[in-house]
Amino acid sequence: MIKSTVRMTIPPPKIPAVMAILRPVVELCRDDPGCLSCHLYEDLQEKNVLMLEEMWRTEDELNLHLRSDEYRNLLLAVELALKRPEIRFDTISSSAGIEIIEKARGEAR
Repeated sequence: MIKSTVRMTIPPPKIPAVMAILRPVVELCRDDPGCLSCHLYEDLQEKNVLMLEEMWRTEDELNLHLRSDEYRNLLLAVELALKRPEIRFDTISSSAGIEIIEKARGEAR
């Protein structure tokens, strides 16, 4: 799995325009082959910070997305940011759930 994160600081007057660009990007992304999830978040602690987080099954499927028109629209939104956005691609080799917490706390189900 690959986690893609784009974190950007948007000037307050531009937030409605950026949201108008990003909402359809999120909806279309969710329908892309290989997209496991796609979410847009607003930071509660830092004003004017938006974060787009996507999870992809494979690198090939992510690469198709990076070449898409919807991703081009995301890049247009990034151009409205106050400063250079933080963009990360993290490869995840495994994941676990509540069993990790239970194990750490010595609890059994």
